[in-house]
Amino acid sequence: MAGSLAREGLPIAEGRRGGPLIVTEDVELLDDLLRLCAAAGAEPEVHHGPPERRGGWDRAPMVLVGDDAAARCRGAARRRGVLLVGRDQDDPDVWRKAVEIGAEYVLRLPDSESWLVDQIANASEGVGRPALTVGVIGGRGGSGASTLACALAVTAARSGRRTMLIDGDPLGGGIDVLLGGERAEGMRWPDFVHSKGRLGGGALEDSLPALHGLRVLSWGRDDEVVIPAQAMQAVLAAARRLGGAVVVDLPRRVDGGVAEALAQLDLGLLVVPGELRAVAAAKRVAAMAGMVLDDIRVVARGPYAAGLDGQWVAQALGLPLVGELPLESGLSAAQDDGVPPGGSARGPLARFCEAFWDRADVRHGSGPTVGTTTGPAGGGRS
Repeated sequence: MAGSLAREGLPIAEGRRGGPLIVTEDVELLDDLLRLCAAAGAEPEVHHGPPERRGGWDRAPMVLVGDDAAARCRGAARRRGVLLVGRDQDDPDVWRKAVEIGAEYVLRLPDSESWLVDQIANASEGVGRPALTVGVIGGRGGSGASTLACALAVTAARSGRRTMLIDGDPLGGGIDVLLGGERAEGMRWPDFVHSKGRLGGGALEDSLPALHGLRVLSWGRDDEVVIPAQAMQAVLAAARRLGGAVVVDLPRRVDGGVAEALAQLDLGLLVVPGELRAVAAAKRVAAMAGMVLDDIRVVARGPYAAGLDGQWVAQALGLPLVGELPLESGLSAAQDDGVPPGGSARGPLARFCEAFWDRADVRHGSGPTVGTTTGPAGGGRS
């Protein structure tokens, strides 16, 4: 059971922090807490009483006090994030002990283990504002969705945002290839397909290849072609908790894993070439994705068939227009030289993506507000 002495949640702040402070001499309880910290990807500091060094008690992201150590913690400074933890379900003095040390929560193990793992991970990772999570989907094959996804991630990272690019299309050949990182060391999707439950955001980030200032989760070169919904949920939730920007390159078909990805997006960008057949195909893609994702917007791409333009494409789909994806010559040659899409800061593709991020604003409790525009760098409206 878990009882709360406060209405608010545990204190959290942006940026990765240290692990929790554990205060106990109960060997069995300590074993349990160390196991839960390991599950949360946190490295705790263990003491038999409040640390003697200055700030050791105050600066820990959270404090787990064993009920055997409550008496020794009575004189410690009052602070938020103190939890009284024990294994005795029938301790009649538990609430008195909690009040004496200013505990916000009283937890009994094993009943509260799942909740406690989440709280340890949140406190240790310094969970703050979640990442703005943008999915990119092609209206038809060869629309340039993967190129746009790469460019968005590269420009987000160049602007100083903490950025992760996730390849959600197992049949796309690996988005790391577009970044010139197919041989880069790090984990790929096959290492995560059996994941379920909670992943540590920091552990996920550290395990992935670092390319062009961002982290990339791509596919390997094996035969695995399915991302289970549980794995997608665990990975995206961990990525979002890190804050910054998450860009997901998605296929046009919707299975369980893709549906889970769509459910975690703040915004979907549908890349649609300016031709009638592409618009017809994009309608079906938008209809499927729209069953899960409310906010889908169009990125139109020329050249256009006679009589068409970006506004016509968006109106035909009944969706807002984010902008018109500019043509950029020499992308393939630039990739051969190690420059990814969006890697040339002065190129039209990079400017389009920078304008998008400049208009994107994540607000606490209200989701993203992304302005629309009729051009790659025009003024937007909310």
